[in-house]
Amino acid sequence: MDDGHAVRAALQEASAALGRGDPAAAERRLAQAERAAPADLDIKLQLALVKRLSGRLEEAVAVLDQALAIDPYCFLALLSKGAIVERQGQARAAARIYKDALAIAPADLPPGLAAPVARTRAAVERNAEDLEAFLRARVSARDLPPRFAEGLEVYAGRKRVYNSQPLLLHYPGLPSIPFFEREHFPWLPDLEAATDIVRDELLASLDPALTGFDPYIAYPPGAPVNQWEELNHSRKWTSKWLWKDGQVQAEVQSAHPRTTALLDSLPLARQAGFSPTAVFSALEPRTHIPPHTGSTNVRLLVHLPLILPGPARFRVGNHTRSWEMGKAWVFDDTIEHEAWNDADQTRVILIFDVWNPLLGEGERAMITEMMTARRAFYAAEGE
Repeated sequence: MDDGHAVRAALQEASAALGRGDPAAAERRLAQAERAAPADLDIKLQLALVKRLSGRLEEAVAVLDQALAIDPYCFLALLSKGAIVERQGQARAAARIYKDALAIAPADLPPGLAAPVARTRAAVERNAEDLEAFLRARVSARDLPPRFAEGLEVYAGRKRVYNSQPLLLHYPGLPSIPFFEREHFPWLPDLEAATDIVRDELLASLDPALTGFDPYIAYPPGAPVNQWEELNHSRKWTSKWLWKDGQVQAEVQSAHPRTTALLDSLPLARQAGFSPTAVFSALEPRTHIPPHTGSTNVRLLVHLPLILPGPARFRVGNHTRSWEMGKAWVFDDTIEHEAWNDADQTRVILIFDVWNPLLGEGERAMITEMMTARRAFYAAEGE
């Protein structure tokens, strides 16, 4: 009998012994197989289980440590070790082991592991909550600055780090700032004061069917849609463009002359063939835009709410805000973001792009030349 068959036979015999209530026989058979195959993980995992069922927890952990010495990325060994350590009353140590296990958990869990993994996630979350509360209690300041509070939550494991993840162009040295402070954009009050002008023009051309609005997501057949499967070619999220990739949408602009003039007066990002972009974005009731990131951190997006029939939320990184009429914000769309319309009617906002204010004029010109050159490089072969 070859080694593989011998191992399988030993495991079957040990399992049968456990089934008839004879853990001692199971352990003897596994110990015999372990001597013949000392590096076999399945034998060690089964042996650890027998010792655990017999109440010999320290011995079970020792066997699992042997398995992890052979393969530090053995998910079942980590999961089992965490469960034993938790049973020993060391919830904090167990949570750290569980966290390592979850980091390597297979995407498709066997049905029998779904419940244990769910309990593992809950244990990690409980520990993070306890650690956050402990840290907050030990910090002398009662009023924590927002940046410090977020750092504490990340340190405790309650939140994750979100960095800029552009799909097209990452420009080095620009900080990952989810929502930019208003002082970078002295024109924001003028934009907000014109909310009714923009809204009235929109309403004058709006009908229940949202004529002129097309699906925001429109991937061609055969393209990988990933998280956009539900919204691809869907009327749940639609758009009407004033500028698209720097191209004037004359018919729409003619129907919205005061809005166009207002935007023309603002310092839009202007790059021939790329920007400005300005669009009315409509989201149907009870619709969720999934997490995604934008093309480049050299530009930021501005949101101005126009129709808010009820609650609507927007998340950038760890920061979630609700839209309010008459209030705009500017954010870095290369940081993961998502949106929800929780209302029973359609929500509409105006979106347009501006330069990242931390770029100098010279850099903006060079970036535009670089992006134009890249486009020309691929256009040479007809792309």
